[in-house]
Amino acid sequence: MSVPDHRPRFPGTPLAVGVLGCGQIARTAHLPAYAQYDVPVVAAVDRPGVAAGLGDLLPAGATAYDDVDAFLADPRVEVVDIATGPAGRVELVERCLAAGKHVLAQKPVVTTPADLARLEDVVGAAAGRGLRVAVNQNARWAPAWRLTTQLVRAGAVGEVVGVTHLHDKPLPPIAGTPFDDLDHMLLTDYLVHWFDITRCWLEGERVETVAAHDSRVPGQPAAARNPWHASVHLGTASGASASIRVVGDARTRSGGCPFWVHGTRGTIRGSILLGSDRVALEADGTTTSYALDGQWFVDGFAGAMGELQLAVTGGREPENGVAHVAGSVRLGAAALDAVTSGLPVTGLGLDLPAAVTA
Repeated sequence: MSVPDHRPRFPGTPLAVGVLGCGQIARTAHLPAYAQYDVPVVAAVDRPGVAAGLGDLLPAGATAYDDVDAFLADPRVEVVDIATGPAGRVELVERCLAAGKHVLAQKPVVTTPADLARLEDVVGAAAGRGLRVAVNQNARWAPAWRLTTQLVRAGAVGEVVGVTHLHDKPLPPIAGTPFDDLDHMLLTDYLVHWFDITRCWLEGERVETVAAHDSRVPGQPAAARNPWHASVHLGTASGASASIRVVGDARTRSGGCPFWVHGTRGTIRGSILLGSDRVALEADGTTTSYALDGQWFVDGFAGAMGELQLAVTGGREPENGVAHVAGSVRLGAAALDAVTSGLPVTGLGLDLPAAVTA
């Protein structure tokens, strides 16, 4: 089997981007990714106190706005990168689409099933006008995860039997940050990437059960409001399953996030983060280790934007479009329901259709 190209891709002439919201993640990941891949950033908008200091962050010729309407009226902006939190997400997407802009919206795209239904209606109506909306599920383009997705889709392991993730690394700072104000933060925000990539590797399955548990861990400081352990288990109609486990704030310098995809023909073993990135495929009596190019930060952010732009120029839905990511949102919502009720969610009947890919 030939090695798939797992690098981000863009149209020959990338579309011009305007960034809505210039917090830490936009400054450290979005903007550096676009600079690395020669994606033109022509405008950005934030609150007046923030906008005044954007000049040093933006490329020459880009305009810093402190008013969203003025920003959306800029004819140079073809794609709006919404880099704000999920509050008010549907309204922001609607405003961008009304201005005739394509949209890449940060994850989590929404946090409730009601907002997801509203967003799906908005996106569906805009598609008739040729406008595309994608979700910045940037971890899909983390090199090890992206290559694994391509191998799974190519049938390298046969039919997927099980997906397993272990979070074997320190958690990012949580206590005292806005993330700690979110109820069950690991399930509602942090693990969104893990739900999403698992959803990609289980394409074609129907998820019937979701069980989840979170808890505080020994040594967790009293000031940390959210549990630092979470475990999630998914069961499908075919018998395939998936497990995601965060043990807590792992005390290690040499960890990562190992994963396994077991199938009827073979197994993929890999890892991401902390320099642990690797992918190896064992199939037909042979083990193949793949060379990886790039890192999740910042190549993953370029990949999410590149896929949207290729979809726009190709007249198709993006792989990371709302319709595909909706399955990830619903998995997360079911996990939250299982934790808050103390009982597994059964009879879910959640189909995970394949993505539309170029």
